[in-house]
Amino acid sequence: MSKYFEPYMKIERILIFFVFLQFSIVGFAQKDFTHDAETAYKSEQYYAAIDLYKKAYAKEKDRETKIDIIYKIADCYRLIQDHAQAEVWFDKAIKAQHPNNKAQLYYAEVIKAQGRYDEALVEFNKYNAKNPGDPEGIEGVKSCQQGQKWQDNPTDYIVENVRLINSKSSDFSPVWSSKKFDEIIFTSTREGSYGNSIDTRVGENYSDLYSAKVDRKGKWGTPIAIEPPINSEQNEGGATFDSKYTNIYFTRCPSEKNQKLGCFIMSARKSGKGFDEPEKLEFAADSFVVAHPAMMPDGESMVFVANIPGGYGGKDLYYATFDKREKTWSEPVNLGSAINTADDEMFPFVKDNGDLCFASNGHEGMGGLDIFIAPKTGTFNWGKVENMRAPINSSSDDFGIIFEGNRDKGFFASNRAGGRGSDDIYFFKKPPVIFAIQGTVSDVDTKEPIVGASVKLIGTDGTSVELETDQTGFYIFADKDGSDERYVQEGTSYTIFVSKKGYLNSKGQETTVGIEKSTAFVHDFLLQSIKAKEISFPKVEYDLGSYKLRPASKDSLDFLYQTLVDNPNIVIELAAHTDARGSDESNDLLSQQRAQSCVDYLISKGIEAARMNAKGYGEHSPYSGNYNGQQVTLTEEYINGLPKNEQEAAHQTNRRTVFSVLRDDFVPANSGGNDGDTGTEGDQE
Repeated sequence: MSKYFEPYMKIERILIFFVFLQFSIVGFAQKDFTHDAETAYKSEQYYAAIDLYKKAYAKEKDRETKIDIIYKIADCYRLIQDHAQAEVWFDKAIKAQHPNNKAQLYYAEVIKAQGRYDEALVEFNKYNAKNPGDPEGIEGVKSCQQGQKWQDNPTDYIVENVRLINSKSSDFSPVWSSKKFDEIIFTSTREGSYGNSIDTRVGENYSDLYSAKVDRKGKWGTPIAIEPPINSEQNEGGATFDSKYTNIYFTRCPSEKNQKLGCFIMSARKSGKGFDEPEKLEFAADSFVVAHPAMMPDGESMVFVANIPGGYGGKDLYYATFDKREKTWSEPVNLGSAINTADDEMFPFVKDNGDLCFASNGHEGMGGLDIFIAPKTGTFNWGKVENMRAPINSSSDDFGIIFEGNRDKGFFASNRAGGRGSDDIYFFKKPPVIFAIQGTVSDVDTKEPIVGASVKLIGTDGTSVELETDQTGFYIFADKDGSDERYVQEGTSYTIFVSKKGYLNSKGQETTVGIEKSTAFVHDFLLQSIKAKEISFPKVEYDLGSYKLRPASKDSLDFLYQTLVDNPNIVIELAAHTDARGSDESNDLLSQQRAQSCVDYLISKGIEAARMNAKGYGEHSPYSGNYNGQQVTLTEEYINGLPKNEQEAAHQTNRRTVFSVLRDDFVPANSGGNDGDTGTEGDQE
């Protein structure tokens, strides 16, 4: 995000709740509204300033002053995140030709914040035309293009507004308060604040921590404010718990009239149904802001937000470690430039696996604050920062994400359109990636479905399940007995074994490794009847007039080898044929030698010799079957009747090596014999 769109109001309000000067509209001078408005504006009392500026505008006669008031009203709306009103007033400022070119820039930004990337892009280009080379304008164009791309190509996450928790005010920064993940504590500015004060910057109550529980049916109960001493007359928010859920850490921002005292982290131990008196954690004495703690899985380290001098700019993420012996926290350590930017990084959360989640308006995003995640690469080290994209992120502010353990679900906050209040809590989850393996089993010759074929699924995860094909030859491995569990899991490879009495067994492979989207793998099988007179397999080639196997022929025979491995009980005849050219005697001898060469190769691969009978038929059994769409026998007479350019192909068809099943009751000599290894030997003679 560019620097110019700094959602200062949001950042300060929901992160640290800066202490404000206590302006009262009633106490303002009744005549000099402009002066009072300027005072409120400079004191960050934007909500009050809007009302005062509007009153000043109604009384002001000077045109230049009126134009400046329009701009100030627009800017106040921008800073309190009322993008729709900010758009209206920036448009007025531009049409009135306000001299500050930021009016055009902010106008583009508030349009983008409403998700209208195309319109915003036009306005950014207008700004760039008058301010060429300005990095803020250039970044604005990039963010519109990227935001539109991610909006048009969302992730699989499902996002839902948790309306039973949310109010008409701001609700944000949820945190788990139970190891069962059935209770959260969150920050809210709803009615009932213990501070009983109105933040004149935004017109909402000061913030408190609230608790909400979900029942077994998934219904959330009414949120309840945490009682003092956790909640107080100050702003409280941004909480976390230790790994045992016995200690709470939260942000408190105290106030005294006419002073900004910053924010700091408090800790308190559970005591019965409440908490002991909280104590302030001492981190960085010279920091104005120390807030939003997030405990790490080790239970001894904490990531938090601070604006310690010497950082990368704005607010940065730091970590500190607790010394059990000294009972003190270490000096804060900046997470570095891979995480922190010149803008703001806030709302950290550390997953159980150590991955870091946070909100930022400095990394490339869709608008406002976006949620990012960085994978853990070592102790206090994280890898490449990734934008979580739509629908978790939007053109508005998205922040404060938490995950339910290492599951792909949890909560986050957003002020996107369609919520109940200015900030709402949203539930998110990634639909489970669902896999299935299915297909049909049919007769290779008749193409008819094979009913009752056994289909067995073996997975590298230990899966072993078997079923039979239905009346249509169909099978499917999906749900386990109609439950939510699945036979086919992520990151697993599977072998599918298919068998049926009277047919050769078959085998196939499927894998879900590297597959991120739900997929139904279709794997059809064509089984060969063992009653077939001839069963073809990949072509076996020899040198002319030779029985020496070519290297490619060994690859072809590996197919037959695997067939014999997959069908350990069959005995075959391996038959070699020649064409009708040459003498009967030479063809008979050559075909027998070729058949034997095939058998010898298979024996060298580990197939028992007793399972194979080599038979050379010479030219005596020409091919009979489908040839070029016709049922024919390729006799010498038939071939001679073909056009000259087709005769050689017919001769090649006759020069075939095939096999047939003699019987299927063979008992291997070694009952623990071949393990079904599908590997092949090299092309050695």
